Amino acid sequence: MGRHSLPDDAAHGSTGSAPASARRRTVALATTLVLAVVGGTAVAVQRGLLSFGHSCAATAVRLDLVASPDVAPAVAAVAERAREQKITSDGSCMDVRVTARDSYKVAASFTSRSRPDFAVWIPDASMWVDRAKDAAGSATVVTAGHVADSPVALGVVPASAKALGWPQKTYTWAELATATAGDDKVRLGAADPAHSATGLLALSCIGKSAGRGAEAGTRTAALAKVLSQRVSDGDGQVAGTLGTLGTLDTANSRKGNSSSHTSGAVVLSEQAAFAYNAGHHAQGADQGVRLFYPKDGAPQLDYPYTMVRESGMSTDESRAAMRFLTLLGDSESARVLAARGFRAPGQPVADALPSAAGGSSPQPYASASADPPSAQELQDALGMWTITVQSARLTTVVDASGSMAATVPGSGGRSRMDVTKASLLQALAQFTAEDEIGLWDFATHLDGSRDYRRLVPTARLGDPSPGGRTQRDKLSAAFAALRPVPDGATGLFDTTLAAYKEAASTYASGEFNAVVLLTDGANEDPGSISRADLVAQLQKLTDPSKPVPLIAIAVGPQADADEVREIARATGGVGYQVTDPADIQAVILQAIMALGQAQHHG
Repeated sequence: MGRHSLPDDAAHGSTGSAPASARRRTVALATTLVLAVVGGTAVAVQRGLLSFGHSCAATAVRLDLVASPDVAPAVAAVAERAREQKITSDGSCMDVRVTARDSYKVAASFTSRSRPDFAVWIPDASMWVDRAKDAAGSATVVTAGHVADSPVALGVVPASAKALGWPQKTYTWAELATATAGDDKVRLGAADPAHSATGLLALSCIGKSAGRGAEAGTRTAALAKVLSQRVSDGDGQVAGTLGTLGTLDTANSRKGNSSSHTSGAVVLSEQAAFAYNAGHHAQGADQGVRLFYPKDGAPQLDYPYTMVRESGMSTDESRAAMRFLTLLGDSESARVLAARGFRAPGQPVADALPSAAGGSSPQPYASASADPPSAQELQDALGMWTITVQSARLTTVVDASGSMAATVPGSGGRSRMDVTKASLLQALAQFTAEDEIGLWDFATHLDGSRDYRRLVPTARLGDPSPGGRTQRDKLSAAFAALRPVPDGATGLFDTTLAAYKEAASTYASGEFNAVVLLTDGANEDPGSISRADLVAQLQKLTDPSKPVPLIAIAVGPQADADEVREIARATGGVGYQVTDPADIQAVILQAIMALGQAQHHG
């Protein structure tokens, strides 16, 4: 292929995270959308109407591009080739300026009002693009293709790999996590899933591999708790925590020292393992890593080529962006990427690359690609991680008014309360023994003049109770026993204030403190405080140094969503509305994730 020619769609049109045919369909649709917005650029490219002559126009087209730090050097090398060889777009040279920037930081910078200082973004995974779309709107970013692939695997130092049976023995994600996290001689490490696609994809796969149900969820949370003790801030640091057998023995001898983060196994991409081994090659073969590729599938980093606010780009910029995408897919660029350990999107991999990264047959490096986790699966995994890393102290307050007896359409005759209880029990399984949770219910005049009852005081889920039960057992039984109060009205305001006062007065330092309030209606107690008075009192009680956000969930069509949002905002919290009570568990995890991250970055 000539250096000024355009590759066919297959050269750059695959996602790296789905079967090849599906990838081509996905990219075809995305490319159609991009080109519709930029005024037919792709049609012009396909028909040969753009000029890619050997001479440049007087003024080059500048294209600011931000890329994940791992792929940025390769992209910068291609940009330099475009300058040196005077490769043009529509007769003008391309001046592509490449900046390395962590994907999670870029994704966090998107808001409905943000104005990015770049036109193209290449994060390491599509999950960051999805997050940017959620924050800034789907029209803001459009994926036009994919630059590279790299599967997520487990890198293990040679001595530990041998003990685990490498390369002959293969494992599922859950088996690998159990074998390494539970062995203090191996010491599993990873990058923070809140900052790392590699870490989050692996965590999601571990959870999926462990199976469904409360017991599996508890096991996954326990593994995450162990993993959180040896977590690196980002992908750039995780490989540096790998130690030789001698350094692991030294670290184990001082395992009571929390500053020791040496690991014998880490979750990382194949490309990161390739780079690590290349850097340690001079020190001998025993200084590299060996890769385990899980037999139930390795998720892919898929490096999407993303147009940012392309509706606001000039025609020249849009065409230059599309031209640079085709350049990244040509044979010379493919060699540049392969030399740095990246796979070509959707293409079979030559044995040399996995071998240099530490892979060896019969490890399934060629065939074990997993379907990408859904957005919901990633959200659940990140919510569980947020809960696991920082223990939670939650007061759960559930509406028991008579309207909770209403039947939920499509639920097989189950009531709102029945579906709510099932969702709360699912959420409970995501918490560890260190988390503290209590339960209130409310209607009107449940306890004398009070609209609420304290059913289970807030305590650690692992704390023992009389009869050999734990706090978790007590809560499970209490959730199951919740019943709507016949003819009971909704005493929302007084209950909210009382629950918030108690949660604020019992604030636990170092934990994520919150009140989780579920209601299916508006306040119906005529003798209660007013909405304005409640908001004013909540604002006075709120202490930014001791945050206790209110997570208020309006359940069903009769609930006043605006009311719960206003009340929640007064505490620095969030309000949601769900039409199906089965969504409560996911909403709670989503809220904890968002608020926990906000507190962390605040």
